[in-house]
Amino acid sequence: MDIRHLTDSYAVSPQITPDDVATLAEAGFTTIICNRPDGEIPPELQADAIRQAVEGAGLRFVVNPVIGGAITMENVTAQGAALTDSSGPVLAYCASGNRSSIVWALSQAGQRPTDELIAIPAKFGYALEPFRPTLEQLAKG
Repeated sequence: MDIRHLTDSYAVSPQITPDDVATLAEAGFTTIICNRPDGEIPPELQADAIRQAVEGAGLRFVVNPVIGGAITMENVTAQGAALTDSSGPVLAYCASGNRSSIVWALSQAGQRPTDELIAIPAKFGYALEPFRPTLEQLAKG
């Protein structure tokens, strides 16, 4: 499992498995967000399988499937709400962590500088520069 901390309270990773959940709980995560649509993965990695493990470990599980190239404002709003509603650190996962980085950045527009929202994910190889105009527009309200 490759956890990439974008902030002290938000991290992203590629796809997790039910076996990873105990490690995530031990690491202090309280909320796990699934940003990966079930249609991309086999049943043993789909949201219901991960949900059982996450909730069995006493953590909160949020399903917010993000389709690459088709991110919606509903995705952005749901990601932001999951962060706000979490009682502690959040881990979001998708195929690589990229989509989880994008919806995080978009949900934080106006709360953090645009340059920071682009630079932090870039440290992990996530290219959010194409989202600059959207980030700036969202920051304006």
